[in-house]
Amino acid sequence: MPAAVSGNLPLNPVALRLGYLGLLPFVFGALLVWLVREDAHPYVTAALSAYAAVVISLLGGIHWGLGFRQSIPSPQPFVWGVVPALIAWIAVVMPPYAGLVVHGVMLIACYAVDRRSYPALGASAWLTLRFRLSGVAALSCFLGAAGS
Repeated sequence: MPAAVSGNLPLNPVALRLGYLGLLPFVFGALLVWLVREDAHPYVTAALSAYAAVVISLLGGIHWGLGFRQSIPSPQPFVWGVVPALIAWIAVVMPPYAGLVVHGVMLIACYAVDRRSYPALGASAWLTLRFRLSGVAALSCFLGAAGS
């Protein structure tokens, strides 16, 4: 468990809006996987996979930022912070039917790790939003994989 930090990070209304807006590429990407012509399908699945990888990398990077706030430094947030990006990078080069499943699982795994680490890092107020965003994003990835 990471070393505790002083103070809890409050929810920011701009970040809330941007978080929900960030779901649009997931939802539209998953929808388009099922609707586009066959010749456009590889581009849509690649775009959905790339966007998922960027978001998963961001979720890991958040741990670096929270790690910098620790009063007693622990390597755990920094080590975990690189894992999502590495796995997402591998998933991007996989065929979409498999890579999008990896992305969906990784989004869930990131939330599970955050559920354990955010309270000690002073970010527990963000867990409800993280749950909602991760659920919709993961479902979008799974639906995109099913349509691949």
